[in-house]
Amino acid sequence: MSLKARLQDDVKQAMRAREKERLGALRLIQAEVSQFEVDERREADDDAVLAILNRMLKQRRDSIDQYRKGGREDLAEREAAEITVIEAYMPEQLGDAELEQMIGEAIAETGAAGPSDMGKVMGVLKPRVFGRADMGVVSQKVRTALGIS
Repeated sequence: MSLKARLQDDVKQAMRAREKERLGALRLIQAEVSQFEVDERREADDDAVLAILNRMLKQRRDSIDQYRKGGREDLAEREAAEITVIEAYMPEQLGDAELEQMIGEAIAETGAAGPSDMGKVMGVLKPRVFGRADMGVVSQKVRTALGIS
């Protein structure tokens, strides 16, 4: 079952179960997917939906930081609840050891030796870890592995 079809089924279930917060988050996801389809004039496949979900997660995490800095814990909690719903549609996240191994393989594959090779390594890693790891964390680990402070 595609992610888009799974989303539609989950919206129906949330409506039947009267899960107001979950339903709201699911409708936000559906709205983003619909907006993508209108903008791109094509059907959203699983990769497109994953990209949308990834972007939404990043936005929510940034919002939580801003709300906490502003003393709005109630809004931060609402964003955290939306993150929980969104993460249910993401693939299983990579563990640290698995991520470190993939970074090592990418460095060996590209022959990276220093800071100027970071783009090459990230170019190889991005399609492999997309949706399975936070790219900010991946970038930081690559920097560490290449000896960039």
